[in-house]
Amino acid sequence: MTQAPDTPPSALFETMPHSGERLAYLTVEGREAGPTVVWLGGFRSDMRGTKAEVLSTLCGREGLPFLRFDYSGHGESGGRFADGTISGWTEDAAAVIAARTRGPLLLVGSSMGAWIALRLAQRLPGRVCSLLLLAPAPDFTTRLVEPKLTAEDRAALARDGFIAEPSPYSDQPTIYTRRLIEDGAAAAVMTGPIALDLPVHVIQGMEDPDVPYAHALELVSLLPSAGVTLTLVKDGDHRLSRPEDLQRMERAVLALLAEVDRTR
Repeated sequence: MTQAPDTPPSALFETMPHSGERLAYLTVEGREAGPTVVWLGGFRSDMRGTKAEVLSTLCGREGLPFLRFDYSGHGESGGRFADGTISGWTEDAAAVIAARTRGPLLLVGSSMGAWIALRLAQRLPGRVCSLLLLAPAPDFTTRLVEPKLTAEDRAALARDGFIAEPSPYSDQPTIYTRRLIEDGAAAAVMTGPIALDLPVHVIQGMEDPDVPYAHALELVSLLPSAGVTLTLVKDGDHRLSRPEDLQRMERAVLALLAEVDRTR
């Protein structure tokens, strides 16, 4: 008899007090009282991506609490993507975390999610105990998007309030709004030393076409010297979703959790 495939869990929803939007989320109820692992996805990604699914399985197997969710305008959540900003998505993350977790947090941020993870760590110093940053893209609007804008792009932003570019990951174009770029400048974290007293592990592909590994090197240079680990994957791309990349991510999560246990 052919076994039916597992049915994906249905999303749950939390209404955001700051916006009124309904955000989709999923959890794993851990058996242990350790940190909750929180997945923070990237720009235009959703909580059912490969890395988030692998983390969910890992946490279920290890008895760890786990939270993943879709920002407003992403995945199954309400709202329009074009209305989103880094500040708004950070508020989404903070509100879901406040509503659905207790105690210490291990934040796993991918691409834009790493930017949000860094902002949350600054905002919640008593709760965030460690960070895993995958292909981190903090300040990507000012450091990676704006320098590539043509005169035509800048004119379109001024005239229309947005530009649309082809995406290598979707048949839908990537939208950058003037509001997103202006907010990104105000929400920047790589403007000087980033004072965080917690372990940070950065994993960065050296063949990443979207976030050059020099960006990760600069980020590491701004983080405290103690407790920061950088793993460069020579043939790694931006997604870091090959089997060996996923295993590397799992090992990093378990190592960070072990370090938290040692310091208790």
